[in-house]
Amino acid sequence: MRRLKTLAIALLLTSFYVTDAVAQKDDGMEFEPEGGAPPSKTLERAVKLYDKSDYYSASIELKKVLAGETQDDAKNKQRAEFFLGKTVYQMGYYAGALKIFEDIVQAGPEHAYHGATLKWLAALSRVLPETSGILDLIGTYDVGFLDDPIMAEVKDELYFLLGRHFYRKGEFDQAIDLFTRVSRDSEFFIKAKFFEGVTYVRKLEGKPAGEAFKEILVIGRERPKQYKAEDIEQFEELAIMQMARVFYSTANHKKAIEYYEKLEQDSPDWATSLFEASWAYFMLTNNSKALGNIHTLNAPYFENEFYPESVLLKSVIYYKYCQYDRALESVAEFNEKYQPLRKNMQDVVGKFEDNAEFYEYVRKIRSNRAGLDAVTQRYVMSVLIDKTLMKTFSWVDELDKEIKMFEAADAAWRSTAVAVDVQTELELRKSEAEAQAGKLARERINRLIQELQTFGRDGIKIRIEVLNAKANKISAEARKETISASHKEEPIVIDDEHFMWKFNGEYWKDELGYYRFRIRSRCDKK
Repeated sequence: MRRLKTLAIALLLTSFYVTDAVAQKDDGMEFEPEGGAPPSKTLERAVKLYDKSDYYSASIELKKVLAGETQDDAKNKQRAEFFLGKTVYQMGYYAGALKIFEDIVQAGPEHAYHGATLKWLAALSRVLPETSGILDLIGTYDVGFLDDPIMAEVKDELYFLLGRHFYRKGEFDQAIDLFTRVSRDSEFFIKAKFFEGVTYVRKLEGKPAGEAFKEILVIGRERPKQYKAEDIEQFEELAIMQMARVFYSTANHKKAIEYYEKLEQDSPDWATSLFEASWAYFMLTNNSKALGNIHTLNAPYFENEFYPESVLLKSVIYYKYCQYDRALESVAEFNEKYQPLRKNMQDVVGKFEDNAEFYEYVRKIRSNRAGLDAVTQRYVMSVLIDKTLMKTFSWVDELDKEIKMFEAADAAWRSTAVAVDVQTELELRKSEAEAQAGKLARERINRLIQELQTFGRDGIKIRIEVLNAKANKISAEARKETISASHKEEPIVIDDEHFMWKFNGEYWKDELGYYRFRIRSRCDKK
């Protein structure tokens, strides 16, 4: 029976969403290439139009330079390419700008504006999700580029982004080095500190991980003004969960519980903390509380969240107390609820083989138009809100938004060569993004199906053990794991601010998290 599978690395890393688009400040610090011929009148006019924020007109003139309609040399064409990337960005076509800057990145340091492009990649990272490939482009740069004066305003942000890149590649030492370079005065410090912690978790180094998370908790108490209030709240909660998991992974279950119980009921991770804490209570043989948490998770308030393993944990607890009928009832409860769901999920992923078509089907599921029954709909949605998957959907949405913006643009501009390039890039990237989103959604649902299959096998094993125990065929090793009849029942302590009454079948929100079970062992005395 697995306990909090992959708990030590069950990270909440992907809870970072793309921020609202903001105009990138152009401080004019991009240098002009040394030497070469003077720019053409067309290029000069394009730059002046850009400076006046007439981006549509500037884009047309810049495209003329790149198309060879002027006598500009290679250096000036590189300048035109860089300015076209900035221009398309300022027009709001971020995917189009990404393609232009990507071409500059691929040209390497030989391109006169290769270094200056890095600042604009940082700007794109604020409006595009990771699935756009933006981190991969940033990751091609040597960290030494950040010493350039034009990077001063985005230096800490780029340390953080480069750290994220190396984290994704599994180069953890390099990632940690970059995260620790972020200045404490930067708004990115709290984010970098969190990623430093989870990178240590991935390295299975609990002590430095804990130190990083504790620093975030200190920030949560002191609330320094340089950090956004929403960032402090978000990362404080994430740090609490990670601290709990670190302590659980080191078998310090009491300390893990202490952190799990710091989360408030309005936290999006509260239900997960209850489930994970139930394992910690189980490990401490405080099964009154473990069962109470599981009981809470059955409340209608959590109908959109599913913890199938909690049902099997309940059966294991009853088994250890030799309450065999209740253990079998719990296994039956799991089979009755999750076997049909597994079949329904298999039907969902088998609906379309083509990933792009499956994405369209997923869109219907997300808008509750797929015709699924209510429980299957909720269960599929529980995996479709996976943070990485949501970022992939966000990338498709961004491309769709830009295509609609293109269609609403001035008709005269839409007929220009630069507009055709932008449209082609948008449509190509959207097609690729939809296929990728469909593929990822299918993988997530298949992973859920596989988990249910594994839990189903666990349920069979539990049932066999219970039946053997009922027939008095329990092994000596298994008998050692049972709770003796002489075991003193965990006391249910009531303080002055609370009182106790029996559960009458109706859940009340202010009771959630406070349920306790009286459970007595029916095993032999040891």
